[in-house]
Amino acid sequence: MKEKVLNIFKRNGNKKLDPIEIVKYLSKDYDVKDIKEVMDVLYELVSDGSIVSCKKGMFKLTGDEYIKGKVEKVASGNGYLLQSDGDIYIDKKNMNTALDGDLCLCEVFKRFGKVEAKVKRVLDRNLPLGEIVEDSGIIYVKPLKEYPYELELHYNKDISLVDGEIVKLKCVEETNKVLKVKVIEKIGHKNSPDIDTLKVMAELGVPAGFSIETMKEVESLPTEVLESDYKGRTDISSEMIFTIDGKDTKDIDDAVGLKILDNGNYLLNVSIADVTNYVKWNSSIFNDAYNKGNSTYMADRVEPMLPVELSNGICSLNPNVLRCAVTTEIEFDNNANVVNKRMYPSIIMSKKKMNYDDVNTILKGGHVSGYEEFESTLLNMLELSKKLKKKKIERGEIEFPSDEIKLIVDENGKVTDIKKRVQDDGENLIEEFMIASNEASIDLLTRECQYGIYRVHAKPTPKKIEDFVRFMSSLGYTTKGKYNYSDISNKNIQDIMSTIKGTKDEEILSSKLLRSMQKAIYSTDNIGHFGLGSKKYTHETSPIRRFSDLLLHYMIKIVLFKWNMGVSINEIGRGLIEACDHISMTERRSDECEYAVEDMKIAEYMESHIGEEYDAVVDTLLKNGFFVETSNYVEGFVSLDTINDYYTINDDMTYYYDRKKRIALRLGDKVRVKCIAANKETRHIDFILVDKSKEE
Repeated sequence: MKEKVLNIFKRNGNKKLDPIEIVKYLSKDYDVKDIKEVMDVLYELVSDGSIVSCKKGMFKLTGDEYIKGKVEKVASGNGYLLQSDGDIYIDKKNMNTALDGDLCLCEVFKRFGKVEAKVKRVLDRNLPLGEIVEDSGIIYVKPLKEYPYELELHYNKDISLVDGEIVKLKCVEETNKVLKVKVIEKIGHKNSPDIDTLKVMAELGVPAGFSIETMKEVESLPTEVLESDYKGRTDISSEMIFTIDGKDTKDIDDAVGLKILDNGNYLLNVSIADVTNYVKWNSSIFNDAYNKGNSTYMADRVEPMLPVELSNGICSLNPNVLRCAVTTEIEFDNNANVVNKRMYPSIIMSKKKMNYDDVNTILKGGHVSGYEEFESTLLNMLELSKKLKKKKIERGEIEFPSDEIKLIVDENGKVTDIKKRVQDDGENLIEEFMIASNEASIDLLTRECQYGIYRVHAKPTPKKIEDFVRFMSSLGYTTKGKYNYSDISNKNIQDIMSTIKGTKDEEILSSKLLRSMQKAIYSTDNIGHFGLGSKKYTHETSPIRRFSDLLLHYMIKIVLFKWNMGVSINEIGRGLIEACDHISMTERRSDECEYAVEDMKIAEYMESHIGEEYDAVVDTLLKNGFFVETSNYVEGFVSLDTINDYYTINDDMTYYYDRKKRIALRLGDKVRVKCIAANKETRHIDFILVDKSKEE
């Protein structure tokens, strides 16, 4: 019934319909019972945002003026409708009853020339996690965070609930300040050792585990390459191909090889795990992978996109075993120009599982036992990768220094140390080869096909770059020339990077400039990749970890290899826009989860270091205090309330004045701080200022 009613609206376009009209469409002979049934369906469609109610009891299909999305509410009471192509402002008077994280149907309009949104209906409440409490035989739910509504447990007797269980909730009915809720997922017991991470995942909607149907499908999959897998594939298992990853990596997507041809050119081989050989279209494994969108790598665990039997087993390019692959071969001349390229299905055998530490030792002229036969190939790879890097910089690639950290955790998931991730020649080599393979694969596909999944990165907005240059100038740094902010170029950003490179404020300014850039997303519309200076880019090299790559492999097999994959290219094409939006969302979700777990683990680590002092750098100034980053890479907050002097911040948010209008504290200053509080639940760390360094 629901689908039939929705189709009636779709056939009538933007026309308003009343319930009687809809009943007549369904049946000429109708009675009161039919009208009631249609009304129930209409309210259900309104609730999920498919249609909207109008005046005089009319209904119409949700049009372009309405957008569904999650709402972010800020401290001022205003909010934002979160969208992949830019968030839309919501004034607090237009927030309706929406709370932070709620899924809402919003009306979009223009005010004073700017696009704004108004919440029309809350479609799904972003409820906090709850703890099951049993008291004298009565079971109720206690929210884990402060929440403005009373939660009344709609208890399903089919679900066994235990005192102390942490659960995920869904609103089934809303009346005034009371929400009737039901348990939709049991997260774990509050005393479980990994419950903190599981809570973060549940809060942010990162799916954990796999369905029963998926695990049944996994049981039927082979654990080794079959004779039938050779059909239509090129056997290159005798060639020197190997993998380079971190020491702990178990899900190995990519293997590389390199030959120097008789003409002096380089022939690069990038072989990627053929996951689609085992994950069939619309299978349960496929659908679970789509829902997850990607693997999520947290400090103490990995939530894989695919079951480990696939990701670490038959799909992983483990050494000295046959594996199905999709291979891209690219011939480069001596200046790293592409001469030829092709893709083909293959059978490979990795000759060695290498790690970055060993490879970096060899690339710096050292020796590692067991690598002797690979040394010359690795050195040739280094030579090619540097030429590729030089070429990318010439075309406009923007290179930001890495600020990633690595948490060292023990067997219980507790942080024992915090280190900075170092990207050396080995990591750079693999990065260059993967970029080259990604560019080659999307170019080959879109020569033969109207559809494509592009990894796009838009230019930064004029205002953000203009604001950054103004901020940079306030710290005493001047760019070489004047910029056209409405059409900022890669060379302009490179100019900014060269201006700040090697200065005492490089880390702070680089980080702030990076935050001024737009987020890369997946799209069917190719606008290029600004950060890479690439005219056409995709993700194809990690189908074990990213659904975008998995989906692209289906398209490559159908279009380039002419294989029957159980779905047509047109069928895939019709769903690509929705798929790109979805996997862009899951990527943001995973990033948020990874950062949240990292913040939680660091706060937990600092709980045992309260009272200790650290050297630190001031990296953000606010009106009520400032953030510092300590020498052990911990970020925390210093409240101005803890400082005796009266400070006033300047307009550019770059320094504080003291009472006598002297500069008291500047962005980038070195300070000495003491940790006074840390809370893993709030993921917040507080410091007090001990001393300001005299070093300038």
